[in-house]
Amino acid sequence: MADTAITVEEARKKYGGKAGGYALDGLDLTVARGTVHGVLGPNGAGKTTLVRILATLLRPDSGRVEVAGHDVVRQAYEVRLRIGLLGQHAAVDEELGGHQNLEMFGRLHHLGARHARVRADELLERFGLGDTGRKPVKQYSGGMRRRLDLAASLITDPEVLFLDEPTTGLDPRGRTEVWSAVRSLVGGGTTVLLTTQYLEEADQLADRISVVDAGRVIADGTADQLKALTGGDRIDVVLRDAGQLGAAVALLPVPKDDVCVDPDRRLLSAPVTDRMAALSGVVRALEEAGIEAEDIALRRPTLDEVFLHLTGDDHRVKEPA
Repeated sequence: MADTAITVEEARKKYGGKAGGYALDGLDLTVARGTVHGVLGPNGAGKTTLVRILATLLRPDSGRVEVAGHDVVRQAYEVRLRIGLLGQHAAVDEELGGHQNLEMFGRLHHLGARHARVRADELLERFGLGDTGRKPVKQYSGGMRRRLDLAASLITDPEVLFLDEPTTGLDPRGRTEVWSAVRSLVGGGTTVLLTTQYLEEADQLADRISVVDAGRVIADGTADQLKALTGGDRIDVVLRDAGQLGAAVALLPVPKDDVCVDPDRRLLSAPVTDRMAALSGVVRALEEAGIEAEDIALRRPTLDEVFLHLTGDDHRVKEPA
């Protein structure tokens, strides 16, 4: 379909030989052109296997997989002409400068010498690295290095770009730099498939998110739709006295079974719908009951909470007896 950049139907990939399990077990995925689609899940969920198949680095055992209108098995060369890939580990040479790296990637993609130099200049400016192009990459910060990696993946101006956990190991500043660079791509019409373990990252970047577990998509929707499955926002209450946790549970504006309790951290956590009403109500109720709180905060669900809720395993913390 003209408006679809990626189509995956019943994709399966077994690992470990005949005795092994499935890295992908009937996975279905559709990604619209010109969007950022997040694939969210923990380690071992099948995210990297999916990217490797989409990038023609692995062959699926069965199923239909198309990228930019081409089959990844029968038309692998056509797919490679239309994609870029940023893996989990840096692909650039740390001894070379940024400009030298991009020139090298350009020549590896069969660009002429002049074209490769011009393209390197364009990409360095585009990603805010124009004044660092001659500096050895080993002197770059983590965020700068990942931006250079991202620039290298765009040497051929691909229709579809795969980002496999692009900000793993980066500090907050580095992550923000990469996010800003990714946002700049979408305006130009690039389709981005982003795999990540971070709900915040998917929330910042993705138009739509697929949650993957054990090689299958178990939920799909916008970030707000997925968060709504866990009850939307959450309120966290840290008490001064852990002995009052049981009494405080009864004061929260949710059913008792929906409250997560962590005695070691003296923490109560519960889903709420009306955030401000819940906050003011809990503060008032605790004061009236004479229960002292060290901290009360509203927050969005974490990946653990979304994932555990979706898999039916949200029983990490039990209420104290």
